[in-house]
Amino acid sequence: MMRQAGRYMKVYRDLRAKYPSFRDRSENPELAIEISLQPWRAFRPDGVIMFSDILTPLTGMGIPFDIIESKGPIIDPPIRSQAQVDAVHELDPDAALPYIRTILQTLRHEVGNEAAVLGFVGSPWTLAAYAVEGKTSKTYSNIKGMAFSEPALLHQLLGKLADNIGTYASYQIDCGAQVVQLFDSWAGQLSPMDYRTFALPYQQQVVRKVKAKHPDTPLILYISGSAGVFDLMGESGVDIVSVDWTMDMADARRRLGPDIAVQGNIDPAALFGSQDFIRDRILDTVQKAGRRGHILNLGHGILPGTPEENAAFFFETAKNLTQHLAVPV
Repeated sequence: MMRQAGRYMKVYRDLRAKYPSFRDRSENPELAIEISLQPWRAFRPDGVIMFSDILTPLTGMGIPFDIIESKGPIIDPPIRSQAQVDAVHELDPDAALPYIRTILQTLRHEVGNEAAVLGFVGSPWTLAAYAVEGKTSKTYSNIKGMAFSEPALLHQLLGKLADNIGTYASYQIDCGAQVVQLFDSWAGQLSPMDYRTFALPYQQQVVRKVKAKHPDTPLILYISGSAGVFDLMGESGVDIVSVDWTMDMADARRRLGPDIAVQGNIDPAALFGSQDFIRDRILDTVQKAGRRGHILNLGHGILPGTPEENAAFFFETAKNLTQHLAVPV
């Protein structure tokens, strides 16, 4: 379940009170392992997701950042000049991010063959957006301004990020990740024309680099608000496209074709509904997705304040679907 470790769980909030820095929680192996396993112990999902952040590898490329609880990610100074782009360097994961190996290896040992261990990375456009904006944004005016006025500079940054993210995703697989999800969360803010220019080629660059080394490891692509570029997501080369809740799953299946699997796409707010409502939404999604190639999931991250008993019901219902479906999937 997307963001299945986090603020909706009391055990996480208690731990956060003791360790208020997000980077301390995500870069300390003992803490990150504990947080990753909290939902595993509570719900026994089919996937255990490494607790981390898409910005984590930036420091290893020479882009410092912080994550402030009330404000989100901060990159100061933001990357706006040729000199700053030139200073972005090759990522050496073992030197810069040694805790990742410890986290993933331990998670594989802890869950054994009972669940898949998932890693994840940020896609180049979204990482570039954070780096150029310097923080979250509602307008994306700085990175779009760079895209439209200094495209060569942005392409240089995107190319460096893609090479490093390909390295980082491969490293996660080397360390024990059995699936890796690419988050291009902000690519949904692009027009189809600009998506083809500034997002898709760099998704493809990441996928090519990972598949050259790990051809059999499934890769998933997620974009928030993806309806406008959805038909292009399948061109990225990933094995699975994650569908947000703004699309009908049957329509998503038709548009992607038979060779690409899907993930999603329950509205996270559905978990505030009754158990009957949650069950009906799960059944509707599963039936529309069809008999194979579907990872049941939320269409975005689970929301703070979601009742834990409803999260538990989500997993219980998913595990017992054959009791509810007229035609087993």
